[in-house]
Amino acid sequence: MISKRVIKQILLDNRQLVESFKIVHRDVLDHLPCTNDNPLGCKVFVGLRRAGKSFVLFEKMQQLLQSGHSWDEMLYLSFEDERLEGIDASDLNALLECHIEMGGSERPMFFLDEVQNVAGWDKYARRMADAKHQMWITGSNAKMLSSEIMTILGGRFQSVEVYPYSFGEFLRAKGMSIPGMENMSTTQRASLMREFGEYFAWGGLPEGVGHPARRSYLSSVYQKIYLGDICARNRVSNPNLLRLMLKKVAESIKQPISYSRIAKILSSVGGKVSVPTISSYIGYCEESWMMLRLRNICAAFAERETNSKYYFVDNGLVNLVLIDPETTLLENLVAVSLLRRYGHGADNERVFFYHQNVEVDFYIPDEQLAIQVAFSVESDPDTLAREVSALTKLPQALPCQRRVIITYDEEKTIDDEYGQIEVLPCWKWLLHNC
Repeated sequence: MISKRVIKQILLDNRQLVESFKIVHRDVLDHLPCTNDNPLGCKVFVGLRRAGKSFVLFEKMQQLLQSGHSWDEMLYLSFEDERLEGIDASDLNALLECHIEMGGSERPMFFLDEVQNVAGWDKYARRMADAKHQMWITGSNAKMLSSEIMTILGGRFQSVEVYPYSFGEFLRAKGMSIPGMENMSTTQRASLMREFGEYFAWGGLPEGVGHPARRSYLSSVYQKIYLGDICARNRVSNPNLLRLMLKKVAESIKQPISYSRIAKILSSVGGKVSVPTISSYIGYCEESWMMLRLRNICAAFAERETNSKYYFVDNGLVNLVLIDPETTLLENLVAVSLLRRYGHGADNERVFFYHQNVEVDFYIPDEQLAIQVAFSVESDPDTLAREVSALTKLPQALPCQRRVIITYDEEKTIDDEYGQIEVLPCWKWLLHNC
């Protein structure tokens, strides 16, 4: 049992932390529905460790404070605090008791951070929601969005995916306004390209932006996710095998790869590895939000499930494990940006790839949008011919209202019998579309 004295001290410490934190506006807040009688509602925010979920809570609490609300109306607790180690669902009732004893409202708005560390949190959250408490909850495990837990929550909660900074959020974090795309001066364009180069290489984990030792910071986050959220949580008996698998998946970002192929490759360097083991390891990485999966829209069920494309949720994590990552980073960045915009998950698939006779990197059925990714099409005529050929053949198989080739920094249009293919620089596409 965690003592009330400790809980009260943590509540006071957390208030001070929220008030002192410099906030960068997260775009995710702009798309959350609310009503006058229920301005917050109940929400579950899920994403990678250090992706900025806490920042979302901090921003909302600061907004409430600035609009006239007080801490008497809010209860914020982070379950990452080592003083709460060992807390379980039976201790959660003490949160409200402590808040009321400190002079707070009997019906506060709950902000509970990294709540997956508490077994039974979902039943407590449902009970509080049934009692008409507004609740914002964060977690770093995709299982929090599982059908079982969402059934327990009883439709009372809206699930929200939180990704590392978008490019627009990254620019705001650096204190840079987004210039007009068509009328940039030479200086503005050079400045924008410098920031895009940093974002492209080091990603958008909020605490890493402007960090003086970015590689060391990213390495520490990677190790925490790899050893803590994946190995320790799932009792992985061979961490080195998992490390090798992550490296192989990173090297394979631009093409689909099957469980059996990964198992065969790893068996050649680390002893016999079974396909079920690889399937489990992939699942663990997806649950931690380190890796995101795309399926082939035209594949049969078995192949769709076992022969997928995988991406890392942040470019900085990819950059840690690859030697010459330019083209890989570009496709990874486009994939994550699409998943940020359209959503991700087994029950919300809206982004696919197409692989049958021709290969197309991304296809979004809702918008009949096809996207190819190439670092440069001007420096290599063969690359241009290959990308255009795929986008010219795809309309014979799937409806295409828009076809795009995303490059690092090249722009043009190409006409064919199906209309126009747009060649766009990634930075411009990111600011216009995601």
